[in-house]
Amino acid sequence: MPKRKDQDGLYQRGDSPFWWASYTDASGARTRRSTETADRKDAEALLAKWKLAAYQEKHWDAPPSHTFDEMMLNYLAETTNKRSHARDLDAARHLYQTFSGLELSAVTAAKVRQYVQARRTVVAPATVNRELCLLSVAFNHARHYWDWVAINPVPGRKLKTPPGRVRWLSAAEAERLMNAATAMQDLAEHLPDFIRLALHTGCRKQELLGLEWMRVDWSSNQFRLEPHHTKTGQYRVIPLNAMARQSLLNRARFRAEHCPASPWVFSHADGSRLQDVKKSFHSACRRAGIVDFRIHDLRHTCAAWLVSAGVALPEVRDLLGHASITMTERYAHLAPENVRAAVAVLESASRSSHVNDTLKAKQRL
Repeated sequence: MPKRKDQDGLYQRGDSPFWWASYTDASGARTRRSTETADRKDAEALLAKWKLAAYQEKHWDAPPSHTFDEMMLNYLAETTNKRSHARDLDAARHLYQTFSGLELSAVTAAKVRQYVQARRTVVAPATVNRELCLLSVAFNHARHYWDWVAINPVPGRKLKTPPGRVRWLSAAEAERLMNAATAMQDLAEHLPDFIRLALHTGCRKQELLGLEWMRVDWSSNQFRLEPHHTKTGQYRVIPLNAMARQSLLNRARFRAEHCPASPWVFSHADGSRLQDVKKSFHSACRRAGIVDFRIHDLRHTCAAWLVSAGVALPEVRDLLGHASITMTERYAHLAPENVRAAVAVLESASRSSHVNDTLKAKQRL
C-alpha cells in the first residue's frame, strides 16, 4: 500500500501500524523515522520534540540527539572482530525489544531496572548481566569514541550471580571418557586427541580448534597462542607433556595421510577446519555414563588435577590464562595440605615465641 501523506510531517505506511515522521535535521537533510506509536497525538508531540532538537542543534550548537538503535547498530558494526561478537548480536536482539526507538536520554536507570525485572523471570542472572554489559559498553563506546553526550544508565543495575559452576573428572572418569571416545573413532576420529589435549593443556575449546601447525614448536615441546587467539587477549605458551605431544603426533599423521596442506591441527579429511566437537563429545559422555559434564569442564579438570598435585595457584593461572588469580582460587580447596602447612607454620611460630618469653623471664630472675 502506498504511504498516506500528511501536511504536518506525519504519514502512515502500509507496512507499519505506526505514524512516521518526516522533517529536516540540523544538517539540512531530510529525515524519515518511525515514531513507534499509533497514537496521532503522541506522534505529533514526538515530531515537535525532534524538530526542536534539530533547531537547537543548528542554531544554538546544542548537542545532537541520538537513538538506542543508532548507537547499537554503529557499535556492533565497529566491533565485528570481537571474540564475543556473536554473543553480542544475541544480547542486542533482546535489548532491542525494550529500547528500540528510544532516544538515549530516555534509556534511563528506571528503564534499565524494568528491563532487568522482566528478563530475570525467564533467564539466569548471568545472562541478564551479559546483556547489561553490552548496553553499558555501547554507551561508553559512544561517549569515548564518538563524543556523544550520553549518560550510562547501567552501573549499579547488575544482578548478583551465584558462584561459578566448577565440575571436573576423577582419573577413573577421564579413563572411561577416553575409552568411549576411542570406541567412537569411526564417527569422530579426532575426538580422543581433542579430549586428551584439552585435559593436558587446559586450553579452551576454540584455542584448540583454531590451533595452526605453524604455531606448534616440536623442538621446544610447546605451542603458542597469540593475543587474538585467547579470550583475555594475552600471549601464552603452552608446554606439552608426553600425553599432549602424542595427541599432536596423531593429528600430524592424520594430516600427512589426508590433507598435507591443511594449516589446522584439527581438520576434516579435506583440510577444512573442524568447527565444533559438541555433538560427538556429548555422545562420548553418554556412552561413558558421565553426566552434567561440558567441553569447558575439561579445562576445569586440568586445573583441578594440577592444584591437587601441589602446583602453585599462580602457575596454574599462568598456564590457563586466567585474567586474575581470583578465578584460579576456585580450586584452592583441592590442596588442603597447603592450609595444613600454613597452620603448622603458625604452631611453630607460637612455640618459638613461647620459648623466647620463657628465656627472657629466666634472665630477669
